[in-house]
Amino acid sequence: VIVSSVQRHARHSFFWQFVFHTYTTAFTLVNGNGTPKTEEYSLQQKQLLLGLGAISYSACVGALPLVFMNRYALKNSLMQLVVRKLLPAPLLGLTSAFTVAMVRSPEFDNGIEVMDRNGKVIGVSKKAGEKAVMETALSRGVLFGTTFFLPEVLMYCMQRTRFVKNPRALGPVRAFVIMSVLAGMLPVSFSMFPQCGEIKRADLEPEILSSTEETEFFYNRGI
Repeated sequence: VIVSSVQRHARHSFFWQFVFHTYTTAFTLVNGNGTPKTEEYSLQQKQLLLGLGAISYSACVGALPLVFMNRYALKNSLMQLVVRKLLPAPLLGLTSAFTVAMVRSPEFDNGIEVMDRNGKVIGVSKKAGEKAVMETALSRGVLFGTTFFLPEVLMYCMQRTRFVKNPRALGPVRAFVIMSVLAGMLPVSFSMFPQCGEIKRADLEPEILSSTEETEFFYNRGI
């Protein structure tokens, strides 16, 4: 996160964002729901291909503003502000959410297990899978979007007020601010939605409802 946030060249930005999204994609693969098991080998292949495509696409999107700025020699202060300060945060948030949705898309297609209050598996629901993936994608987007955006605001305020007087200290201070925001946002992101998600009876498929009279169901959201 820190290295990706300080890149000023498109090729370097692409490389470090590729590394960043590779790590987060691997984390998503390991910490998904894990219910889909049909044709397990082909499923793993599909997830790896989707993950590689999502990583490459996200790295390209992240580096695109710098490519655009360098290609058209946009050097005025407004474009510098937009490309270097304002765009990276929403782009990283969106691409982080995108990689989650792509890698865990088998949960859309095959569904995930839903349980009653006693932990008994009632069935496999695509709607619960969709809800779990979307909640995780949103929390991941908020985590990294905020981690890129808030340090820029804080550093801007520090520079305006000359809180950091030595220009050489700006780099270490920026790294410390980013680490602090990331550390603070991790529990916020994980607590946005409960790990054991809840879904109402009216939101489930009829074939699941026909086998039980329960009104509330639960599922493992993943991380």
